[in-house]
Amino acid sequence: MKNNNPAYGFSERLPEAFPSQIVIDVTECCNLACAHCLHAEFVKHPKYAARHMSTAIHDKLVEESARDGKGQVRYLRYTAMGEPLLHPEIFSFLIKAKRDSGTVVTLTTNGTLLSVDAVEHLLDTGVDIVDVSIDAFSPEAYKAVRRGGDRERTYKNTMAFLAARNRRQSGTKIVTTFIEQPLNQGEADDFRQFWLDQGADDVIIRRLHSQAGGKKDVVAQLENAISRLSRRPCLYPWERLSVGSGGLIGFCPANWSYLADFADFADISIKDAWQGAFMQKLRAQHLENCFENNPLCRDCPDWAQTRWPHEGRSYADMVADMTAASRQQIPNEV
Repeated sequence: MKNNNPAYGFSERLPEAFPSQIVIDVTECCNLACAHCLHAEFVKHPKYAARHMSTAIHDKLVEESARDGKGQVRYLRYTAMGEPLLHPEIFSFLIKAKRDSGTVVTLTTNGTLLSVDAVEHLLDTGVDIVDVSIDAFSPEAYKAVRRGGDRERTYKNTMAFLAARNRRQSGTKIVTTFIEQPLNQGEADDFRQFWLDQGADDVIIRRLHSQAGGKKDVVAQLENAISRLSRRPCLYPWERLSVGSGGLIGFCPANWSYLADFADFADISIKDAWQGAFMQKLRAQHLENCFENNPLCRDCPDWAQTRWPHEGRSYADMVADMTAASRQQIPNEV
């Protein structure tokens, strides 16, 4: 059934000319195998190649953001399929993005690689927001959720990062995040209070996603929860594009099966991909709830976990609030 709600579409925060958010997936590699993540299965996919994004792809992305996305793109987000700090050029990438993109730059990390040197290099880049994904308060929950990680080291790294930021009087905002799931049930309040007491700028409690239908146990949970709801469009086709480590453009960041890729960044610009026929058809599929030849969206229950601007505060709102002062310095912002 077609959804005629005018709230599902482009708006001031969701510009039609260029994506408001670009997910920059700089590496396919990760050093953890988290319970809520599909990376352990991802590495078995025949297309997986432990890729790192090239400098050429990255520079093209930054330059297009400055040129075509001026006044439209709200932030570049280094996150997605791997751990960004494993990329050998991540600090130079962040420096380039901060210097030349004309927009806000954020980084998501699992915190395990925040050594003393890494913290200093990261603060040197001037990155606007660093999101440390930890997802557990107790040692037992951390071991169960963040498989392969060390809770004590990650907590110490993050606290040292906060201390270094304060010592240097850096403008970088530091937030910690927690994905609610059965393995950490009941810990969200303690997690939030602990990190606020440590001086984190915010603590984000995230909804559990099924990774576009890949986590079958989560799919069952979500399908039970949304069985009485009418399907509405997912936010992502109106909010973001993802550029993968190999240079493919995707419409969904949960691209573990490579089914979201629809264009090669070597052959098309972000602007043209965003405004082109594929994305227009995808948006129509979501509005009409008709997913012909699109099994990724058809079988994904995560549409209910995305939050449209009229449905409450989101990660994008946090970014906007934290970086309002710096964004006022960007010329010709609209």
